[in-house]
Amino acid sequence: MTFNEKIEALRKAHESLLNKENTPVYVNGVYERYENPVLTASHAPLEWRYDLNEASNPFLMERFGIHATFNSGAIKWKGKYVLIVRVEADDRKSFFAVAESPNGVDNFRFWPRPITMPEYGEPATNVYDMRVVEHEDGWIYGLFCVERKDHSAEGDLSAATAACGIARTKDLVNWERLPDLVSESQQRNVCLHPLFVDGKYALYTRPQDGFIDTGSGGGIGWALVDSMENAVIAEQQIISERRYHTITEVKNGEGPSPIKTESGWLHLAHGVRGCASGLRYVLYLYMTSLEDPSKVIAAPSGFFIAPDGGEYIGDVMNVAFSNGWIADPDGKVFIYYASSDTRLHVAVSSVERLVDYCLNTEPDGLRTGLTVERLNRLIDKNTNTK
Repeated sequence: MTFNEKIEALRKAHESLLNKENTPVYVNGVYERYENPVLTASHAPLEWRYDLNEASNPFLMERFGIHATFNSGAIKWKGKYVLIVRVEADDRKSFFAVAESPNGVDNFRFWPRPITMPEYGEPATNVYDMRVVEHEDGWIYGLFCVERKDHSAEGDLSAATAACGIARTKDLVNWERLPDLVSESQQRNVCLHPLFVDGKYALYTRPQDGFIDTGSGGGIGWALVDSMENAVIAEQQIISERRYHTITEVKNGEGPSPIKTESGWLHLAHGVRGCASGLRYVLYLYMTSLEDPSKVIAAPSGFFIAPDGGEYIGDVMNVAFSNGWIADPDGKVFIYYASSDTRLHVAVSSVERLVDYCLNTEPDGLRTGLTVERLNRLIDKNTNTK
């Protein structure tokens, strides 16, 4: 096979993957999972991975390895379903890239170039997991984790610090980098509320004592800041707590920016617990008040989405994570979630169904006896209807 024939074969296989139709295969009444991941490492453009010049790459080797595509922010942009994807190269460095689809479930294609994110302060070793929101001030904001080496931990090559990076854009191509969020605690998984609250910008935070360890506190926090151009947290309150022997025992954090509904703000978050095989990440829903977005009004028990089947296997096992969803004007909701830090999936639901799930699923009773009581109430109800 000649060099050009090899390229043609690569392009044919790549186009076949990009054009592959996706279909729903799993229905539980709350959402439909789709058969294929919407993005994998193989979706990355060939121009990113190969030197396509025969003189400099006669064996047509991959010159830039793409390892994973996951943990994507999401936004409806010019009629397209657009993802701000965390792309991880073979060198373990993540970067952001934009992919778009005409229908939200398949035919995702990356834009020609990754996002060139300006630096702030000490250049980051790694950036990832952007929450993207179109704020009522007219800007599109991206809030993401900034990882830097912890220089105080001499000799520990795994020691790091986490901060919330902030950037804004009008076109998803040119990004203005703003100063990192100032907070007494390290911050990961920070998300911006889409509307002003009492004339201030509202943030969902996840304060923690260290880069990995939550410490004695933690949970999803709520904070108001005067400006995104110089965002400083003076105080924060925890609105979704960690609890013993629940899906949020080890840590929990906000996913994407919440969706406004007639019944309240609809939130998607992740919870983490320890198990024999390590940490297990799942997704859960909760709702807050329209009048006071920091007040929780519904907290269904248990997880909403957990790894299923092949989703369990990947670079970091047993993980379902989301920082992006899109609600269409007709109420249809596209939930983009990653599995095991490797690939990106979609589940589709509706505002009506998600609100029904939140308002009519009982909260966790926090002990076995109350769980059994809850189950017996459902059995009694179904028995009495026969």
